[in-house]
Amino acid sequence: MIAKAQIEDRYKTVFESQPTHIVRSPGRINVIGEHTDYNEGFVLPTAIDKAIYVGVGKREDDLIRLYAEDFKAYFEISLNDIRPVDEGWPNYILGVVNQLKERQAHIGGFNMYIDGDVPLGAGLSSSAALECAAGYALNTLFDLQIERVEIAKIGQLAEHTYAGVKCGIMDQFASVMSKAGHVVKLDCRDLSFSYKPLELGDYAILLLNTNVKHSLASSAYNDRREACESGVALVRKEYPEVNSLRDVSVAMLDALVKPVNEDMYTKCRFVVEENQRLNAACDALESGDLEELGRQMFRAHDGLSKEYEVSCKELDFLVDYVKSFPEVLGARMMGGGFGGCTINLVKKSFQDLLIERLAPIYKEKFDLELTAIKVVPSNGTELL
Repeated sequence: MIAKAQIEDRYKTVFESQPTHIVRSPGRINVIGEHTDYNEGFVLPTAIDKAIYVGVGKREDDLIRLYAEDFKAYFEISLNDIRPVDEGWPNYILGVVNQLKERQAHIGGFNMYIDGDVPLGAGLSSSAALECAAGYALNTLFDLQIERVEIAKIGQLAEHTYAGVKCGIMDQFASVMSKAGHVVKLDCRDLSFSYKPLELGDYAILLLNTNVKHSLASSAYNDRREACESGVALVRKEYPEVNSLRDVSVAMLDALVKPVNEDMYTKCRFVVEENQRLNAACDALESGDLEELGRQMFRAHDGLSKEYEVSCKELDFLVDYVKSFPEVLGARMMGGGFGGCTINLVKKSFQDLLIERLAPIYKEKFDLELTAIKVVPSNGTELL
């Protein structure tokens, strides 16, 4: 947590004026439901207690002045000259401004100070948190009356157009819409959603960062996407009402995809079954059955590793290692794959001991540091 007073003080130092508003927008985890988003399936994210913070204030002119604490860097541009820039980090904010201008929103020049404690490169969506913090802050500053879901969509489009990443909506949606003590069951087809209780009791969510990112990620993502689309095309010949794997059953895949291409069949079946696992996980949360939630997480990892083939030896090692402890109810790789974090459901009193045991073994095996990140499910974007 970064204190409100700290943001105010830094803003005053940087811009020699008072911020009008300070906004906190969190990073996120996804409890289960991986590679389902681009197949019109379900995801189950929630915001965490690590966030991007922005302080904003109006200017008398049409300049946008930004300061990023992480980079100790200023950036300045006129509202009329908005375009993607080479510096990288300003694009997440400029993309949001561009989306507001496209919507004919009446905004003027502003100062924005940016800081945060979302660990970078751990797959916790610091970029989505920044987009949503900027969108929410400008919405408040200029009284634009934009709904929360629209702020998430603005963040997603900013990432597509200015950061050049064709991301799904989950990260921005979770950052803006989350509620402490709950996960969001989000339908990626129509953005309908419901909250499911996440009452962890004696358990906690622990992320273990492999500190590795294999270069396979982007090409594999495209291959998987293509396999899913090709599988749907085969099913559609017989069932023209089918739009995506969301509409497909395993029986349909058995009859229409398996005889044509075994690998395509395996990839498609993973997605269909991942949606089923997510629904089972939601039932478990409703009835307070954390052990069943953990079982679904372990099953999901098996599918991601052996069927969808987006894991790596470091992720598999971490999941296999924790399986032997009764204090760990479930674990799986989280995110697109080939690196990043595992998400673990661990008894609170066992977290430190697990990290203590695992870190040196991991270091010896892979010559990499293991970073443990303790997270608490939290509220979405809010004014401080």
